[in-house]
Amino acid sequence: MATGENRRINGARLWDSLMEMALIGPGVAGGNNRQTLTDADSAGRHLFQRWCEGAGMVMGVDSMGNMFATRPGTEDLAPVYMGSHLDTQPTGGKFDGVLGVLGALEVVRTMNDLGLRTRHPVVVTNWTNEEGARFAPAMLASGVFAGLHTEEYAKSRRDLDGKLFGEELARIGWVGSEPVGARKIHAMIELHIEQGPILEAEGKTIGVVTHGQGLWWLEITLTGRDAHTGSTPMTMRVNAGLGMARITERVHQIAMSHQPNAVGAVGQVKVFPNSRNVIPGRVVFTVDIRSPEQAKLDAMRAEVERAAHAVAAELGLGCEIEAVGHFDPVTFDPGLVTLVRASAEKLGYSHMDIVSGAGHDACWINRVAPTTMIMCPCVGGLSHNEAEEISQDWAAAGADVMLHAVLDVAGVVG
Repeated sequence: MATGENRRINGARLWDSLMEMALIGPGVAGGNNRQTLTDADSAGRHLFQRWCEGAGMVMGVDSMGNMFATRPGTEDLAPVYMGSHLDTQPTGGKFDGVLGVLGALEVVRTMNDLGLRTRHPVVVTNWTNEEGARFAPAMLASGVFAGLHTEEYAKSRRDLDGKLFGEELARIGWVGSEPVGARKIHAMIELHIEQGPILEAEGKTIGVVTHGQGLWWLEITLTGRDAHTGSTPMTMRVNAGLGMARITERVHQIAMSHQPNAVGAVGQVKVFPNSRNVIPGRVVFTVDIRSPEQAKLDAMRAEVERAAHAVAAELGLGCEIEAVGHFDPVTFDPGLVTLVRASAEKLGYSHMDIVSGAGHDACWINRVAPTTMIMCPCVGGLSHNEAEEISQDWAAAGADVMLHAVLDVAGVVG
């Protein structure tokens, strides 16, 4: 066995960290509700900072609240980054995003245990507002870092209660002094649960992520007329809820017509006035369509918009469509992909190439630096659900692969 091939992270310590973080912002059914820029998010950030400083790292924070814990290298070189996000969905699991942050922390702890030094510094990152559940769009702060959004745009986003992103970031005390995007990145590797059923179904421990799906989030507003459900004849209704139902069916049909490698659904829905005995006069809802193929993604967006306007015209509804989230399909760095694959093979973990079905901060950072991802299975493919589950062995295997890949990229000294 070559030198270093038996290096492994401390799986029990990683699991303990995951379980301790899960105590912050508990959900109602065993998961987490640690939405971005809430008090729970702030508490999770403080715990993460304490752990990083305990591992000898120095914490930096930029003006979007992105956290960067640095382990110095032996040379003045651009750092190798690891990380993901600590914010969750309103009914989120304990591992989505969090595994990538705490798995990266465990890699540094293991490097400390083994007395390993690297030429390049190593940075563990917590990106702000990856989920986009409270403030759309998703991957907001990494998008500002990569130049996709302006900071002014990001800080002007509002949640459903009308609260501004910028004001909430200041309220919880995580506006840092660093300019966003000023940091140099030699490479970035993001560990994440698959959030789908493929790895478990195929009996593979490691997903080598070669590509990421592109995405459109389309917010559709249908405007009809509020009216009494009991006294308004069926032929005289202008029912925005009916319009949403028909468009929901059309979204499903459009996604099915572009198989394979295409998905679509209606997610967030706001109905007004949302009363039992009032026909909805206005409905606002989001359509989420995704594909790793650009042509399919573009075609689906055009078809959804045509279908929405056609349904609205048929029912006499007003129809407005706004794109509130988007990224093109991603091809991750071939050299890093090859390195992740080789690391899995060296460690004896079963693996397969996979396309990420979800968006991740790595999709944005890939635009400014060589980037790739490592995935581990999740039980039943379930995610964005409090019942989300992984095994301790899966978590450890993903972090093991990241350890070896990062050491290769950062360059072990001696």
